[in-house]
Amino acid sequence: MGAALPAVGAEDVARVEEGIAAFIGEFKALRQDLHRHPELSFQEHRTAAIVAERLAAWGYEVTPGIAGTGVVGRLVRGNGGKSLGIRADMDALPITEATGLPYASENAGVMHACGHDGHTTVLLAAARFLAESGRFDGTLNLIFQPAEENGGGANRMIAEGLFERFPCDAVFGLHNWPCVGAGHFGCVTGPAMASVDQITITVRGKGGHGAAPHETVDPVVAAAHIITALQTVVSRNVDPLDMGVVTVGSIHGGAAPNVIPESVELKLTARAFKPEVRAVLQERIPAIARAQAESFGATAEVQYRPGYPAVLNHDAETALARSVAVDTFGAARVDAGFRPRTASEDFAFMLLQRPGSYVFVGNGDGASLHSPYYDFNDAILAPSATYWVRLAERFLAPA
Repeated sequence: MGAALPAVGAEDVARVEEGIAAFIGEFKALRQDLHRHPELSFQEHRTAAIVAERLAAWGYEVTPGIAGTGVVGRLVRGNGGKSLGIRADMDALPITEATGLPYASENAGVMHACGHDGHTTVLLAAARFLAESGRFDGTLNLIFQPAEENGGGANRMIAEGLFERFPCDAVFGLHNWPCVGAGHFGCVTGPAMASVDQITITVRGKGGHGAAPHETVDPVVAAAHIITALQTVVSRNVDPLDMGVVTVGSIHGGAAPNVIPESVELKLTARAFKPEVRAVLQERIPAIARAQAESFGATAEVQYRPGYPAVLNHDAETALARSVAVDTFGAARVDAGFRPRTASEDFAFMLLQRPGSYVFVGNGDGASLHSPYYDFNDAILAPSATYWVRLAERFLAPA
């Protein structure tokens, strides 16, 4: 075990990079194994077992079964009173892989298309180094979370007492991002990712023969006007300097070209960075849908399901996250103009409970997230693990 000393200087960076390089091949193999055996939200039993076994072997106090398949590894060193949480997500997506890789998914219709196999592996690699050679004084809580992909695993872990059982003065997370230079880092103060809500609008009319539309109330026409009118929510109800996105991703109604159906179903998502903009979307979307339907003699039933809030990074913790990246890799590998992403992340729930920051690391050129052609870039395993070690040693440096 390493002595508890502050992490500063080029020599210290080299110590961490060389230490991780010595065993990173093992973790490349592990990442590809996890990729070959993806598991959906709350079904990450194999992954959780691997995580728990590795952490226990390295001397962590392991608590499995939080939110079903979540795992927390706790390591205490010295007498420091500070505590740090670092989170990685573990679940895969219901996507059929098309990469053709030798380690492609063996679980039909399930794929690690977002890089959670890489996030898990990165944190495990950092966990090993910190256990064997880490220089810190305090409590380290490594949080391996299930069900980030629309499952709300973070919220469930919190509801089951995550931060009461494992107090954290701050919590950090990391996500890879395609088409950003491999091993380059991005830190965003304030809104870093958008909130997301899901809406289902059912437009009900009066069906009938396509040859006699005057005898019907056509929900298809009403739905078409709803879709058009929804485009005005952002352009006319949201401050032009703010961000909002309303997307109609699905429309279903009818089965024959000569039949006007009884109903049409629309499925939407609404996204925003600011809570006040999210509130505008929540108010205007149902109002427009109902008013447009009524103007055609139809009705609109609206189911509005709030999803993840926006990821709101805290100032001091983001400044620390950026400083660690610059000190470790140099300013050229830290994108000073990195912009917020309009995708969503349930790490947002953790940031509502504790101060912290969500960091981005470039995955290099390649397919986008949630693509059947996506693959996590193993070349960023070592720098990402190095980053977690440096952050932990900085945050938990002796007073």
